[in-house]
Amino acid sequence: MKYVVILAFVAIVISLGLAFLLMIRSTSNEKTRNQKMALALAWRVGLSIALFASILLSWKLGLIQPSGISAGQ
Repeated sequence: MKYVVILAFVAIVISLGLAFLLMIRSTSNEKTRNQKMALALAWRVGLSIALFASILLSWKLGLIQPSGISAGQ
């Protein structure tokens, strides 16, 4: 599960970087650039939601356990 989370996080960062590169690149066709940038950002949002849902589902199914600091400390 750890590798899936890492892979999803890397894909999210790559998608964000692609949108950034499309934003700063100057091209003659603004409409195409804007559509590609919107698609990259939509992929980032979709991957983020899928990652959150898979972590939540894994926790509910007992595949992963929280191991943080307890509330009393």
